[in-house]
Formats: sequence, structure tokens, C-alpha cells
Amino acid sequence: MEFALYEFHIIAFYGKESALLNSIHHVAIICSDYDKSKHFYTSILGFSVIAENYRESRKSYKLDLKLPNGGQLELFSFPNPPKRPSSPEALGLRHLAFNVSSVEDTCDYLVSKGVAVEHIRTDEFTGRKFTFFNDPDGLPLELYEQVTM
Repeated sequence: MEFALYEFHIIAFYGKESALLNSIHHVAIICSDYDKSKHFYTSILGFSVIAENYRESRKSYKLDLKLPNGGQLELFSFPNPPKRPSSPEALGLRHLAFNVSSVEDTCDYLVSKGVAVEHIRTDEFTGRKFTFFNDPDGLPLELYEQVTM
């Protein structure tokens, strides 16, 4: 099956064309060990805390985290969440990718913090470097090198 990439546009009432979707606001992750994941995303990956809330009725934390460019990650904890099938790759969200200035430098930093990182590869289509690592629950995370201007 071939896939085509489509760009969606809407025509506003005043006749101008504009994008329907502007950007991704946030990605939500459910973790198995809230304290361990909170430490990983804040102390190791450097996300800033926007808000942290506990919902007694659900026995659940919700931690809103922010990247420097404004992108957000919501970290949830729920009692006994089902396991996520990840290998072989399962249908659905494949991985979460982060832009970095240098894949090598970021890998060196992660390894110094005890995070296992795959070998660095080069995207055959863009020529950019990338690699993968996992969060505490095995969620695949990607480092993708940005273009320097």
C-alpha cells in the first residue's frame, strides 16, 4: 500500500488560505512508576514543570511539562495500566522524537546519566543523524539532529 503525504488547508471566510493545524500542543504518556518517570523527564531530559496535580478520585497524578520551544508533555500515573506492546512494533504511536543540536553530545550526556542509547544512524532521506533510547517504561524516544543555520 502506498501512502501519500497531504497538506490540509482551509479557506477562511475572508478568502485567505491557512493551515488547519498549527502545531502539536502536547503528547500524553502514562507511566508505571510516577516518581521514576518524573525524575527521568525533569532531572535527566530537562523538562520544566508547568503544573503537578493529584486526583484522589482516580488515584492519579498529572504532571504538565514544558520544552524550551513551548511544546508540552503530559505525564500521567494510573493504578495498574495495561502494558504497551512495543516489540515487534505495534500499531499506533511508534515513538516520540526530539530535535537536538547535536545527537553525539546528547547521547554522551544521556550515557553519563546511565541511559542506554542505540548507535547513531544517518537518515537516508535527509542526511540527518538520529538515534533511539527508552524512557523508564520502555517508550521509544528518538533524538533527531536539527539543521544548523
